[in-house]
Amino acid sequence: MPELAEVDYFRKQWNPGLGRRIDQVLLHPKARLFRGADTARLVAALTGALLERSEARGKQMLFVARPAKVGATSRAWLGLHLGMTGELRVEPPDFPPSRHDHLVLLQPERSLVFTDPRLFGRVRFSEGPTAPDWWTELPPDLLSDAFTVPALADFLRRRPRAPLKAVLLMQERFPGIGNWMADEILWRTAIHPQQPAGSLDAARVKTLYREIRAVCRNALRVIGADWSDPPATWLFPHRWEKGGTCPRTGAKLQHATIGGRTTCWSPARQKLI
Repeated sequence: MPELAEVDYFRKQWNPGLGRRIDQVLLHPKARLFRGADTARLVAALTGALLERSEARGKQMLFVARPAKVGATSRAWLGLHLGMTGELRVEPPDFPPSRHDHLVLLQPERSLVFTDPRLFGRVRFSEGPTAPDWWTELPPDLLSDAFTVPALADFLRRRPRAPLKAVLLMQERFPGIGNWMADEILWRTAIHPQQPAGSLDAARVKTLYREIRAVCRNALRVIGADWSDPPATWLFPHRWEKGGTCPRTGAKLQHATIGGRTTCWSPARQKLI
């Protein structure tokens, strides 16, 4: 499933359509990813609207459109979740959608396409002058001022026995953190993925906080910009190498299932205490 940086990369794929009118909306109204959405209203509201801006928060994306009506204060709020196989891309204006292209916004110069072969993604839609609850009630961005050391410490303290790897995957506190990012964070902090969340002292909580933000910031800068691979100094390029070794110690990496996910760590660096 795409993580924070990958989601932001796909969000930017529709950037050429910002500031331009949507002439037509094509969709598969019975597709599972539209569950709960009024597809008729979605088509009516977006047809003729100006696509104004976009945002990403964790694994969610938001596209905001201004209706064609002059002086309109309401907005159309389009929320997208990529799931495991969803992608956004741009095609020519005469592009013929395939059976996996479940939402297409046609503009004079291009087609903005949301494709999802396995239908694990989701499309949400609302109308109104302010952002809907399903967007405003998302947990704070990990690079925002609302994500603090005390908030992190409190969250860990309330899950004292849970493996830290499993805790970092909890989207209600760590939006956008997925499998590889959690491994990267723990490797950088030299914390074993099975370390109980409630066992960290104040100094290690601060280190964890610093590296969470550093990994998010650098992933957005590298992967989120142009899908580049992180440098060899990261754990990321070595996680699935046959006989992969730790880029800091040279020791062999280890893998196991922790928190229901395949986890990679460096035993020489990340010791369970």
